[in-house]
Amino acid sequence: MSCCVSGAEFPDTVALRALNDEIMLASGRVGEGLRQTDPPVPAIHCGGCIQKIEKTLAELPGVEHARVNLSTKRVSIRWHAAMTPPPFIEALNRIGYGAHLYDTAGDGKDKTQTELVRALAVAGFAASNIMLLSVSVWSGAEPATRDLFHWLSALIAFPALVYSGRIFFRSPWQALRHGRTNMDVPISIGVLLAFGLSLYETIHHGQHAYFDASITLLFFLLIGRTLDHVMREKARAAVRGLVRLSPRGATVLRADGSRDYLPVNEIEPGMRILLAAGERVPVDAVVTEGVSDIDCAIATGESAPQRAGPGSPLQAGTMNLSGPLAIVASARAEASFLAEMVRLMEAAEGGRARYRRLADRAAQLYSPVVHATAFLTFLGWMAATGDWHRAIGIAIAVLIITCPCALGLAVPMVQVMAARRLFERGMLLKDGGALERLAEIDTVVFDK
Repeated sequence: MSCCVSGAEFPDTVALRALNDEIMLASGRVGEGLRQTDPPVPAIHCGGCIQKIEKTLAELPGVEHARVNLSTKRVSIRWHAAMTPPPFIEALNRIGYGAHLYDTAGDGKDKTQTELVRALAVAGFAASNIMLLSVSVWSGAEPATRDLFHWLSALIAFPALVYSGRIFFRSPWQALRHGRTNMDVPISIGVLLAFGLSLYETIHHGQHAYFDASITLLFFLLIGRTLDHVMREKARAAVRGLVRLSPRGATVLRADGSRDYLPVNEIEPGMRILLAAGERVPVDAVVTEGVSDIDCAIATGESAPQRAGPGSPLQAGTMNLSGPLAIVASARAEASFLAEMVRLMEAAEGGRARYRRLADRAAQLYSPVVHATAFLTFLGWMAATGDWHRAIGIAIAVLIITCPCALGLAVPMVQVMAARRLFERGMLLKDGGALERLAEIDTVVFDK
């Protein structure tokens, strides 16, 4: 059949329409004329990623606001509902950050942590064995023995570099392919140059090789990245704990008297729900039949149960304690009180305090400055000594010792952990800048 036949559509047009339909289903209304979509972007890992993503999305027509949450690795995108959904998935893929609409692995095994631990174990094993061989070389081994140990070190270092180094090499490869840099670029260049220079020395029977330095650097960097990932997963426990307060579904009473168990996301306002004792309220609702005690601690902080009867409003996440109730849903799951609390927690973790904005700007400038400094160092030592071997060794040292991970991650990590600790003590942080203003507080007033 020809594509010119009436009713036929180009495949790209069909795919685009399907994608737009999926975006509409995955988004929710957040204000007058605005919708919000929160696609997971697993490749986010540093301040440079945040700057690039937010800048790219802000330039799309129809996008009102874009904010990256490094802890949850999601991007909150607010866009005008009257327009066709902006092509943010394509824009993110174009700059090297694979994005999707649904996080299907949210409740599964943490594959990232498993990958990091395995890479860390391989790097640690290789670094320790290469270091043992290096001790013999440093002790004054004969030239033949020294060359043998250098070759053995190379045989151990190469597979470790390929397997463990891929954690760092993937990100620079994607960045350079799309004409940008990030904080992993100088790290990767430094490690590869150190290995390459060591291999050159080994082939030409040189006295010094640096296989131990390149693999040990990978080992320590992987320790930092693994701990960072573990701490972020712990910090996300507060948000996940809130999500678990919402049941997966509820028993809906139909007009004909039949009962259906529906997923919570399919419950619409006006549906009549049967709520047994011991169940949590799935969505914001109003009691129509029955009397019971409700645990409202999640919403009000009150430890004593509250009595609820016909006409009483109930908030999602509160628990029915003593008797069965019939309730009528007053809001969808994504517009409920509990969903709003989750959004506030994620906003607090992803908010930009003054010091965090300063750290992000400094991290953004890091990569070009360090590359330029290393290149000028190489040229300077070449001009001064004419020894390219010494010049490239010093340039590699400049790349390695200026690892900036603490600069881009320390401030966000403090903010994420503080938001989690405050939540565990019953305080909800709505803005990251509030942490900085805490130092200026001299009076606290409690209204209870």
